[in-house]
Amino acid sequence: MSAEPEIVTRTEQPYVAIRARVAMAELGSMGARLGDVFGWLAARGLAPAGPPFFRYNLVDMARELEVEAGVPVAVPAAGDGQVIAGTLPSGRYATLLHVGQPSGLLDATAALLAWAARQGLKWDVLPGEDGERWGSRLEIYLTDPDQEPDMSKWLTQLAFRLAD
Repeated sequence: MSAEPEIVTRTEQPYVAIRARVAMAELGSMGARLGDVFGWLAARGLAPAGPPFFRYNLVDMARELEVEAGVPVAVPAAGDGQVIAGTLPSGRYATLLHVGQPSGLLDATAALLAWAARQGLKWDVLPGEDGERWGSRLEIYLTDPDQEPDMSKWLTQLAFRLAD
């Protein structure tokens, strides 16, 4: 189940993340990377400034995805060899709230993409030989699995940046 899509304006947001290239079948392994990022923050005495997310930089569903498992921070932080630091860009984003298991996110993504096409909206994305390079394509995990173990109640916000 998902809510109706909407357009929101997001401000710039610093974050830290672990980036990896994975096949679609390996995407689930990125969840463990979020724990690594939280551990990295804790070791440095830094607090998260919002819910964790996956940022899809490069999307080629048939071959490979470049994904960042990230956590927002209040102020920019310096990364290291494993953890990178970045900034999510400000701008207009098309969003959709998905309620339910992560397995439903493919359908939710398809619904958001189809809705935007019907609205005549253009994404912040560039096609390339290695796939689509997105300016900011996010899955934001609003539910803490430790607090809510029932996956049918999990909330995930999709937020894809629109072209200016």
